[in-house]
Amino acid sequence: MKTNHQIVIGNASAMETVADQSIDLVVTSPPYPMIQMWDELFCAANPTIEKALSTCETDLAFESMHRILDRIWSEVRRIIRPGGLVCINIGDATRTFDSQFRLFANHARIISAFNALGFSQLPAILWRKPTNAPNKFMGSGMLPPGGYVTLEHEFILIFRWGAKREFPLEEQKQLRRESAYFWEERNHWFSDVWFDLRGVAQQINGQKNMDRSGAFPIELPYRLIHMFSVKGDTVLDPFLGTGTTMLAAMCSGRNCIGFECDPALKTVILQRVAAIPKIANQIVARRVEQHLMFVDEKTKTRGSLKHNNRHYGFPVVTRQEEDLRLDTIHDIRFIGADRVCVTHEEFKLQRGQTQGQPSSDQPGVMPAPVHRGRQLKLF
Repeated sequence: MKTNHQIVIGNASAMETVADQSIDLVVTSPPYPMIQMWDELFCAANPTIEKALSTCETDLAFESMHRILDRIWSEVRRIIRPGGLVCINIGDATRTFDSQFRLFANHARIISAFNALGFSQLPAILWRKPTNAPNKFMGSGMLPPGGYVTLEHEFILIFRWGAKREFPLEEQKQLRRESAYFWEERNHWFSDVWFDLRGVAQQINGQKNMDRSGAFPIELPYRLIHMFSVKGDTVLDPFLGTGTTMLAAMCSGRNCIGFECDPALKTVILQRVAAIPKIANQIVARRVEQHLMFVDEKTKTRGSLKHNNRHYGFPVVTRQEEDLRLDTIHDIRFIGADRVCVTHEEFKLQRGQTQGQPSSDQPGVMPAPVHRGRQLKLF
């Protein structure tokens, strides 16, 4: 299987190169309105914002920033297929203007925008971002009522365009079955609170002008892509940044188109793409290793599982996992300066892995990490 990936340097408010109703899934994280590190970008797009910020007209600045994003959301409606989904990672902002501290609810404003466009909102995910910062408390110490609740989560908003997606052809049904995830992954991924993913440091190679990349960890788009698309689908990220969504699509056997308005990030994206085969194969190996650990533990406590995967022979909990097939990256080929073709191949189990007895010394298979005596879920 081959997938194709395109990097477009340009503004996603006009995605002329993307055909109507051609995208199956959107996974993105836009610049956050009213977060100071994004002020320069928004002000360059609309000088009214700079004036509003300087005169503390906060509601005008907030709304003007979101109207810039609205143009991208309108394009998303044009290019998304019926039944396609949109996942947006967004954080609210807290900021002080004219000695007044307040919250700017970015997630609520985006929900309003998508409702106005005719999307159906689905249950959202709260990404609880772990932090070790000792000074995370906001406000006046221990004296009421001057303290403020800490803002330690972001939202992953999920919208669907039109009715639920259907798979009428047998070929489509088979591809959907092969795109299944493990039962234990389903239970973990489809929780409405994610607390095991850490944010990514913003600085890139020490370059100050790259500090605002806003990258999320690859686990985040990797989960969403597996949750809401099938192999061979096309994923779009209108705010590609350093390319994390595209990397996750490569690891998942999906095609991807990414738009990024900062030309300086293109080199960073291509450098990360060159390193993705090893990362992709480690991700798949971890998933298998963790599944085998799960099988081993479940077998010890509740007896043998009733189903077996047809490709690998290892036990699975449900019939829907019997056709699950995992793919690794065999090769990547750069086509010109903006396209990448990825060749995928089926993951191969090592000898002795099918019985739910993981072996951490097998080539290419990473042992599942342990945290305080319990298995740490990575994906």
